[in-house]
Amino acid sequence: MIAARRGVVAALALVLALAWFAGLDHRKLIKPDEGRYGEIPREMVASGDWLTPRLNGFKYFEKPPLQYWTTAAAYRLFGVGEWQTRLWTALTAFGGIVLAGFAAARLYGATAGVLAAAVLAGSALYVVTGHLASLDAGVAFFLSLAVFAILLAQREEAGESSRLRWMLAAWSAAALAVLSKGLIGIVLPVAALATYLLWQRDWRTARRLHAGAGIALFLALSAPWFVAVSLANPEFFRFFFIHEHFERFLTKVHGRYEPPWYFVPVLAVGILPWLPALPGAVVAAFRTAEPGRFRPLRWLLAWCAVVFVFFSVSGSKLPSYILPMFPALAVLIGRHLQLASRRLLAVQAGVAILVGLAIVAFGSGLSDRASGRYSPGQIEAYLEWILAAGGVLAAASAAALWLAWRRRTLASVIALALAGLASTQLLLLGHESLAPAYSAYHLAQRARPAIGDGVPLYAVDLFDHTIPFYFERTVTMVGYRDELAAAISWEPQKFLPDVAAFAAAWRTQPKAAAIFRTGDFERIAAEYSLPAEIVARDARFVVVRKPGP
Repeated sequence: MIAARRGVVAALALVLALAWFAGLDHRKLIKPDEGRYGEIPREMVASGDWLTPRLNGFKYFEKPPLQYWTTAAAYRLFGVGEWQTRLWTALTAFGGIVLAGFAAARLYGATAGVLAAAVLAGSALYVVTGHLASLDAGVAFFLSLAVFAILLAQREEAGESSRLRWMLAAWSAAALAVLSKGLIGIVLPVAALATYLLWQRDWRTARRLHAGAGIALFLALSAPWFVAVSLANPEFFRFFFIHEHFERFLTKVHGRYEPPWYFVPVLAVGILPWLPALPGAVVAAFRTAEPGRFRPLRWLLAWCAVVFVFFSVSGSKLPSYILPMFPALAVLIGRHLQLASRRLLAVQAGVAILVGLAIVAFGSGLSDRASGRYSPGQIEAYLEWILAAGGVLAAASAAALWLAWRRRTLASVIALALAGLASTQLLLLGHESLAPAYSAYHLAQRARPAIGDGVPLYAVDLFDHTIPFYFERTVTMVGYRDELAAAISWEPQKFLPDVAAFAAAWRTQPKAAAIFRTGDFERIAAEYSLPAEIVARDARFVVVRKPGP
């Protein structure tokens, strides 16, 4: 019986892995994040400098290097490409599912583990973020590892040697979280611990954190790169620690300000299709009386609350910032669903059916609401994917409803998880239809043969993060600074301040190419009498080269 159950779990894990990793190479990288986090590792491999991250040749100190290193290693092993760029994100997001399942199984049994893993694998925001090349999945994985390791270390039944191992794992995970995205890797776990200890008045747990050995291990893992990069780059310390952390959190300097309630709808949509179960799971975690002084459910609840509040009061917000709370939420929801009534399971599936039908209705009217950014052909191509996603969500959720009505809790939750995963994956895969509006891939494919290798390439009053990646070279930026303004001030010799400087440089080059916005090329060429011939164009950009033999 036990062997049969393990076989079922192994089969489900295999199906999940195939569904999770299958589409990584289907989509072209899109701006800005995927282009940015694909290009920085590409430049590491090309230059051989793995200490100082660079974007388009400029020092890029916004984030630490762990994901750059792992992606660069993937490029070394497998070549440069889309799936290699997304591999670390997909692996760490998948690892988060394994962590949630493992922690829930250790606490509440194998069924709770399967339910927690299913909840996370089917959550819309988690699936989307786990398949885009950004830093959020990696930091969410290591923060979740720290949170679950603390939980397992502090259980009443944990022996002293087991407690030491798990706490050292927690400190190590916090260090890797810092190397993934900065100081939140240690600030958030410490804030959550302080919140939990004050809430529960559990001072004994504070004495069982193995802080001496843990801090030493944390610094041994996290500090060397920060010291080395600071010694090599005097600009690093102030920019990274002051600008990228305190100014980003306390001010609107990055232009990402949203109201304090911003993450309420983000969470409501991002946790779909499990939204009906969320309130009950939170209340149950708050009310449940657990044996012993350490309360695992309340610890997870404290973690989720700290993450949510921290980013809600921040002056910089993006939907993916709250991703680190999702694995813990999955454990809370998975345990709640283990004891759920038939009514809750039915309501949950019914809401998912309605969402699927709403997606179909939205897709049916998409052509009428489309902006001028997309061609009719692109919209029509994406429409097929949207309708498929809505149809799959509605149909699979109907199966989950039928299973719920027959009191088959586990099967109903798994069916709903597959519905959430499949429908979200379809929406992601279909987005490739709109790639020309967000990616330089198609333009580069047409332009590169005509430009040739080693020819200087200018980007005039623009910067698309996918241009250096797909043209496989850095470009000389003209006029436009955007997020590289500080880096340009450190290395101004790599930048041309205006079109007049570009025109002068263009005339002195025996061979050169340039990228313009579609509406700018004719005007600038006429104003500065630039000799240039068009080699490729699309709705956004025009690529020209200097005429010559």
